[in-house]
Amino acid sequence: QVQLVESGGGLVQVGGSLRLTCADSGRTFSNYIVGWFRQALGNERKFVVAIRTNGASTDYADSVKGRFSISRDNAKNTVYLQMNSPKPEDTAVYFCAAAPRRPLYSGTYSRESLYTYWGQGTQVTVSS
Repeated sequence: QVQLVESGGGLVQVGGSLRLTCADSGRTFSNYIVGWFRQALGNERKFVVAIRTNGASTDYADSVKGRFSISRDNAKNTVYLQMNSPKPEDTAVYFCAAAPRRPLYSGTYSRESLYTYWGQGTQVTVSS
């Protein structure tokens, strides 16, 4: 069983930085692809970034490339989302999610339907 808990959200100014954490209390976290999604008020949830099990491969949404970075520490059952140079449009509730490996699937992990487990989200507000 995977239980995801996000933390690190809050208020950040434009040009600042913030690091979100997604932690799992289970024993199989390293077997899952982990993604971050976000949902702004009144909008649908959208993909942000995903990282493969070994941390060597990632997928990024165009809107965050060059500003956000994802990493994972499997020994700590944790994935990090480093948000640099945030913009007001990055304001949203951020969710982490875990997807099982699919050996026959070679696409990106940007679709919500690929993910089985979800955290409850953490609010990020970027002020100008």
